[in-house]
Amino acid sequence: MLRGIPVQQDARLLVGHGTFDDAGVYLLQPGLALVQTVDFFPPVLDDPYLFGQIAAANSLSDIYAMGGRPITALGIVAFPLNGLPLGDLREILRGGSEKAQEAGALVVGGHSVNEQELKFGLSVTGTVNPERVSTNAGAQPGDRLFLTKPLGMGPVTAAYRARKIADEHMRRAAGQMAALNKAAAEAMEAVGINEPRGVRAATDVTGFGLLGHARNLAQASNVTLTFEAARVPLFDGATEFAKRSLFSRAMKANRALLGELVEIAPDVEGPKVDIFFDSETSGGLLVAVAPEGAAAYASALRERGVEEFEEIGEVLPRGEKLLRVR
Repeated sequence: MLRGIPVQQDARLLVGHGTFDDAGVYLLQPGLALVQTVDFFPPVLDDPYLFGQIAAANSLSDIYAMGGRPITALGIVAFPLNGLPLGDLREILRGGSEKAQEAGALVVGGHSVNEQELKFGLSVTGTVNPERVSTNAGAQPGDRLFLTKPLGMGPVTAAYRARKIADEHMRRAAGQMAALNKAAAEAMEAVGINEPRGVRAATDVTGFGLLGHARNLAQASNVTLTFEAARVPLFDGATEFAKRSLFSRAMKANRALLGELVEIAPDVEGPKVDIFFDSETSGGLLVAVAPEGAAAYASALRERGVEEFEEIGEVLPRGEKLLRVR
């Protein structure tokens, strides 16, 4: 899609779009760089306040994946003025603002358009030490792979659209989606980013699913990632929904895009693999940690209240396939 568009070159641009990373990083001065990202999407549930929280958490996640700290945000909203009450818009903005405040970021403005399809999100600016940016291009053979939230929001939200999920079940899923990746990022900082025993690479798991975002990390780092399917955490009920062919609309597209790049062991259960391909809404961080620092990262996560993480695989030298699931 970007073919033919001139690529801008600037020594201050530390991370651009060339490696499909989560955010851009721009050097301001020695020791200080800006991290910038933007994301928005349609509602995944009917509650406007919760939707605002989830969309904001999803947007903020890119900053955390880069090892940064969010400082400001701009709201972006498409809203059907003739289709929904303005009270819904107020609740969306309230949810987004409160989540930004929880992250320590100031909402300094935004932009709205009158559109038929409702969408909301944030453009977020953060700061980071340019020597401590957790790009998707630094993974090395031997690194251990951590996932900091269970997978399964694709089947869960599909079940919600089909009215196949209990309200309490969906509320718990909404709580996971609205949870910031702040603690997981602080744990990365605690063990050290780009240090010999620390974090070597990271990305967040959102619209392209676990395997889609893993593909970007593997390709940028010129390695192969291997996942232990039995160790990948799944949200309660996700597998059962997947068995009933309840997925997000992105699952088949992701699978078609990535299929030739992934080697899947024949004994891995089909519905589980579908979840690995499926889109995640405001998912966790996928973090590559030096083997000597894996135990320390796990401890740092627990100390910060992140309980549903798992070590799910390892980084191998580049092989014929970018990704392996066994």
